[in-house]
Amino acid sequence: MTERLPPGARGPTGAGGTTRSGRAFGLGALLVVAAPALTGCGPERTMLSPVSTDAGRAADLWWLMFWIGAVIWTLVTAATLYALYRRGRGQQDPLARRRWENTPLIWGGIVLPSIVLVLVTGVTVDAMRRTDHRAGPGTMVVQVIGHQWWWEVRYPERDVVTANEVRVPAGRPVRIELTTADVIHSFWVPALAGKVDLIPGRTNTLWINTDRPGVYEGQCAEFCGLQHARMRFRVVVAPEPTFRQWLAGQEQPATEPADELAVRGREVFLSASCVHCHSIRGTAEVGASGPDLTHLASRDTLAAGIMPNTKGHLGGWIVDPQQVKPGARMPGSDLSPDDLQALLAYLGSLE
Repeated sequence: MTERLPPGARGPTGAGGTTRSGRAFGLGALLVVAAPALTGCGPERTMLSPVSTDAGRAADLWWLMFWIGAVIWTLVTAATLYALYRRGRGQQDPLARRRWENTPLIWGGIVLPSIVLVLVTGVTVDAMRRTDHRAGPGTMVVQVIGHQWWWEVRYPERDVVTANEVRVPAGRPVRIELTTADVIHSFWVPALAGKVDLIPGRTNTLWINTDRPGVYEGQCAEFCGLQHARMRFRVVVAPEPTFRQWLAGQEQPATEPADELAVRGREVFLSASCVHCHSIRGTAEVGASGPDLTHLASRDTLAAGIMPNTKGHLGGWIVDPQQVKPGARMPGSDLSPDDLQALLAYLGSLE
């Protein structure tokens, strides 16, 4: 016969003597340990390693809220354990019990939250006020336009257009003017600045100013469709002479093909469907819905930062972009192998 347990009695343990509550505790501990991995922010995209003043203020605010939260968690845990301890002792004095019940309510429910809210609000407003920049001598303007799912980057003072890479000089304030061509996006470079949304019909502003050259990863931080998670970009901070040299090169039209294969590749580009979406300065055709390819070979990545700019990756992207990035606006290609190799030779010469 099966033995029935009395009401309130514990059920049998699981395999190995593990109770249901023990398994739940283990699962909770696993989630806590795995939390950093579940956030989706790798070490290359973290706000806790700031390299600019504005990003440093955001990191300081984060640490302040973290330690306030840790202290509150500790106090609440201690109060809970103490309440359980007193209940176990069976406190019989009604007056003392009422006093114990009211004191935590007043301090923990009214006084402490009020102090925390005033402190965090004051520090946050001060940090926001300090990030309200004004243009000054040497300020450079960069325009960034969000598309599903890539970034158009313009330097209006020099008539330069590129994609998915924002190059700026070290030690100079840069005003990023943010707009969108379709839905709401969000421009976020954790190491350099906070998030700013790109909203249809208006232009928002973000400032970048750091004296530390390097490559800093960015990400769209507002869900914008199927490939939102793979709408990445890079901010390349370079010394002033290096940046000026790069900018001067980007002003030039496309390089003339140097060999027969590249010449044929240009003919393939002009006769295929590429010209309906892409433009190459120096050619007659101008497409506007896709990235400008004038200096494609000078970029480090393809498809909004999801793969390196190599001949093999570029060929795979041209032939079947849906395999690489499902939902991408770019259609596939039915080029013959010979035409594809010629086109790759031409695109590879556009530095």
